[in-house]
Amino acid sequence: MKISRRDFVVAILTASATFVLTFLVFAQEQTPRRLASTVFAWDKLEAKTNAKGARREVFDSATATLDRFECHVTTINAGLSPHDPHRHPDEELIIVKEGTLEVTINGVSQKAGPGSVLFYASNDLHGMRNVGETPATYHVFRWTSPGKEGPRPK
Repeated sequence: MKISRRDFVVAILTASATFVLTFLVFAQEQTPRRLASTVFAWDKLEAKTNAKGARREVFDSATATLDRFECHVTTINAGLSPHDPHRHPDEELIIVKEGTLEVTINGVSQKAGPGSVLFYASNDLHGMRNVGETPATYHVFRWTSPGKEGPRPK
């Protein structure tokens, strides 16, 4: 059986279209989703309680300019720390919503109340503790510049 030129062209076009569509679907699945402009309403954030207070996940995603941009809101009960002092290569910005924290950065401590903004530079040893008599709530923003993202913290 002889294949006509028309049938040959249709077969090549069909195979090419199938290849391109398969490639596009695969590429889309491999490309991390980027955070789009949006509003995260406070009353829509689920507070998951834990032994020290509560945590609200806001987002954790790549953006157009960052490999990773993460935000959560932590509430720490009076007298407690969220975790031991630590350091990490990514940078972190914290905005205190309510309560009073004792913040330690590289061995130097100071108090931070509502509206205070904390910045933890890459690899600085940092920690905090709620020194007030009520729960303390703060927003945490962490980001990683392109090419610097390592394994995601647990």
